[in-house]
Amino acid sequence: MAIEIKAPTFPESVAEGTVATWHKQPGEAVSRDEILVDIETDKVVLEVPAPVDGVLEKILANEGDTVASEQVLALVKEGAVAAAPAAKAEAAPAAASADDAEVVGDKRVAPAARKLAAEKGLDLNNIQGSGKGGMITKEDVMKAGSAPVAKAAAAAPVQVSVAPGERIEKRVPMSRMRQTIAKRLVQAQQTAAMLTTYNEVDMKPVMELRKQYKDLFEKRHNGVRLGFMSFFVKAATEALKRFPDVNASIDGTDIVYHGYQDIGVAVSTERGLMVPVLRDCDSMNLADIEGTIADFGKRGREGKIGIDDLQGGTFTITNGGVFGSLMSTPIINPPQTAILGMHKIQERPMAINGQVVIRPMMYLALSYDHRMIDGKDAVQFLVTIKELLEDPARILLDV
Repeated sequence: MAIEIKAPTFPESVAEGTVATWHKQPGEAVSRDEILVDIETDKVVLEVPAPVDGVLEKILANEGDTVASEQVLALVKEGAVAAAPAAKAEAAPAAASADDAEVVGDKRVAPAARKLAAEKGLDLNNIQGSGKGGMITKEDVMKAGSAPVAKAAAAAPVQVSVAPGERIEKRVPMSRMRQTIAKRLVQAQQTAAMLTTYNEVDMKPVMELRKQYKDLFEKRHNGVRLGFMSFFVKAATEALKRFPDVNASIDGTDIVYHGYQDIGVAVSTERGLMVPVLRDCDSMNLADIEGTIADFGKRGREGKIGIDDLQGGTFTITNGGVFGSLMSTPIINPPQTAILGMHKIQERPMAINGQVVIRPMMYLALSYDHRMIDGKDAVQFLVTIKELLEDPARILLDV
């Protein structure tokens, strides 16, 4: 009995997806809940598991094809047994003729195989050919691209042997997620009257508080570590309550004021920048925030952040400081009207009470949409965050 394998049900905000990677090929055995294919949307990559044990009978949507919600991707024959490996090995070379082979280094490669390897970012030197005379076929490249070890290699920069004086270029298609990121960033710059205001914060009070209580905090909250981001989220939450314009969004000619604070935290992953959202931050304590952010980071690395995690958000915080950025201008995440940029903590000489002292300082940047937020409010919002962080007891006392 053939079972239809369908694309996931996409939410309203996701119109379509792209078949990214097939982990199985027709004729191969599959197990229940084993991942068959990855579907890349403009937000996340969704994994489609096998519903039954059996054999992948037919693929109906190839890698690179655009698919709709619940579209049939393949057929699995329930309870069937895969063909013997010898029979598969005999059939594989027929996909390409040895006369059509190209020579790449010391390898003989079918043209289709060379093209597919370039698209997947695979090094042909690491692929064993099964064709006539050891020729690498398209099927060899597909199998290499679906293997876990090969996937890890594809994520790393491809090592290319370059002869002296040879100029190499590599062209690869932009992923759907990267296309969406590019489109949204350009849209933000074209539609918003974006300005950025800067300030700096003395991180010594937060650093001393963290140093004093981090071990007790971790023990008290079952291994959750106390970082800096939770202080920034709590400070931003309080500032958003005081300046509701910064927490609002623009919908056409309407202003939408949000009576809650859902803060997106930018997470860098191998597939691109994602902004999962912390919901109802006003009701979260420091441990709740740190635990949720740690979970976002773990799932981001594993490619398991869901679409629901990325929906909504009334404000965003991005931390370029983890990569060494001293100062930058963050871009607003539409339809939000403001974003806070954190940066590297760096010791600098500061004049305090007539004395020059060395303090760990961080530059803060607030980019905002001037259509919605006046400059005065933007500056005071950022000053509020600075004051709360330089006296963190105010965050806990709500003063």
